[in-house]
Amino acid sequence: MSLPNGQRELVIGQKSGVVSAFDPDHDGKLLWQTRVGKGGPLGGMEWGSAADQERVYVANSDVRFLLDGTRRLNSNEGGGLFGLGLSDGKVTMQVPPVACGERDRCSPALSAAVTAIPGAVFSGGVSGFLRAYSTDDARLLWEFDTARDYATVNGVSGRGGAMDGPGPVIVDGMLYVNSGYAQWSGIPGNVLLAFELGQP
Repeated sequence: MSLPNGQRELVIGQKSGVVSAFDPDHDGKLLWQTRVGKGGPLGGMEWGSAADQERVYVANSDVRFLLDGTRRLNSNEGGGLFGLGLSDGKVTMQVPPVACGERDRCSPALSAAVTAIPGAVFSGGVSGFLRAYSTDDARLLWEFDTARDYATVNGVSGRGGAMDGPGPVIVDGMLYVNSGYAQWSGIPGNVLLAFELGQP
């Protein structure tokens, strides 16, 4: 991406929980690093980030399991969405983890890739919730619980669940996203959902 001063940056988040920016025009010189997660095999940034002219937006996974040998998800650890200034890597927007409540097979982790459009950033969670936040002040703009049954267009039984891997795709006033991810003890599912974006 290019900064207002014309400098280019390559920004990437890692499972270590660290986001790094490099100068692709000067031998990959490190420009800044910022830690936003604890990191680990299922920690930090799992898939992808998004950016606008001011920030890069990253979702933190930090999936953790209960320490009882069952490999059940810890519903109290993980998660968080961050906006980091492109020029210096400082956190200028932050959404704290959202608790699971009584939901089974749940984690507040945000493992899926994030998607940004002007004014909003979308993040799907292992909890099954898809949420949109304002890039101005991090307030919640919209949320939808995808972990439910659906009547599908092909008549196959459809169920949403955990969200992991690819993030939402937004094109021509529509948002498309998959729901259901049973690996790592998440809520299984098998649907591709389509939402029509409303007008403000």
